[in-house]
Amino acid sequence: MDTRWKNMTDGIYLFIQKKWISIPGLILMVFGAVGFWIMITYRRMYDTKTVLAFGALLNICVGVGIILLLKQYLKKKYQECSQEKEWGYEKWKSSEADSFKRLNRAFAVCALAAVWYLYNLVYGYSFGWLYNYATGYVVVITVLVQFLAARKIVAQFWCGKLDGVMGQMDRKLEERLEEALEIERKSLEKVSRSDQLRVDLITNVSHDLKTPLTSMVGYLELIKKEELSDVVRDYIDVISARTDKLKEMINSLFSLAKASSGNVELQKENFEVNRLIEQIFADMDDQIKESELKFVVQLAKESTMIYSDNTYFYRICQNLVENALKYSAKGTRVFVKTCLKGDSQEKRNLCIEITNTAGYLMDFTKEDIVERFARGDQSRTSEGNGLGLAIVSTYAKALGGEFDIKIDCDQFKACLEFEM
Repeated sequence: MDTRWKNMTDGIYLFIQKKWISIPGLILMVFGAVGFWIMITYRRMYDTKTVLAFGALLNICVGVGIILLLKQYLKKKYQECSQEKEWGYEKWKSSEADSFKRLNRAFAVCALAAVWYLYNLVYGYSFGWLYNYATGYVVVITVLVQFLAARKIVAQFWCGKLDGVMGQMDRKLEERLEEALEIERKSLEKVSRSDQLRVDLITNVSHDLKTPLTSMVGYLELIKKEELSDVVRDYIDVISARTDKLKEMINSLFSLAKASSGNVELQKENFEVNRLIEQIFADMDDQIKESELKFVVQLAKESTMIYSDNTYFYRICQNLVENALKYSAKGTRVFVKTCLKGDSQEKRNLCIEITNTAGYLMDFTKEDIVERFARGDQSRTSEGNGLGLAIVSTYAKALGGEFDIKIDCDQFKACLEFEM
């Protein structure tokens, strides 16, 4: 018998602990509930003063019991949850909202029961004629007081829990920062290989595009030899012009990918930069005349002999002149200037400057405009493809020079500087 009683006692204790119940709080709650049951059952025997005093004492007992039980419940329920890795601010906010929802629902049920009890005291007939409604008022006030006390306890609990969540989030941020630094370190080790793979991809795609494009150009030339109506011939001319533009873009893309790879084979030789610029103007004479722009050429009187790759240097200067043709305002002047910088003959740099007046609003920075496929003319009313200045910047670095852009209102100045 003693063993059975001991086992039953241990079972009740374990049940209470498992269900997150505070024993002192449970005792006070039971005491308060019994007290309210006695007060309601024998309400005819007490006057108002006795009911109010008895109700105040029971409120204290029930309030302390609720506080102890509620604290124990919240602590046990969310202790394991707060240790989870995914526990963050959003989950904290969601759990807090759920707690207040459950509390509000419990208060609504108790409030309805208290109001119903008071209503029946005043207007009900099942209880007979009563001269004292104090127990009804005490029950209503008790529900309100206990709700406010419980709400305060819940608010304090989640406020403290927020501090823990913030600390946990700080630790997670530190861990993620360390992981990001580790990833960055590994990515830097692979950047050379990644760049090479990207360049190879662009190069292969550009090369693969040339074959069908060449066939298209060939068939267009054959179609032009046929007897066509004026409308069809106009369409063919438009397609031909777009094909030439596509061919130019593919060649530029191929050249840019090749230069970006860092495996540029330079064939350096001595040549005069002034003579090279004169050659460019001679080759582009038709384009310059059709542009309605006036080119003002100011070449240095000193020798501009430089040891570099003639082909790449030609492409750099040609791209800058083409950029001025495409983006300059009609009827304006374009200044092309070469000069030497430096005091001593041994440390002199050759500078090339091309200044034009833009035909659009230049709302960009020099860092933006040298990006691949970036265009200053965002409305895309010109014929540029956004590769010209990127090629200039890449080729200049490959030749050991520097490329810079200066923007002043609507004046656009492209500057090149090379060691002589």
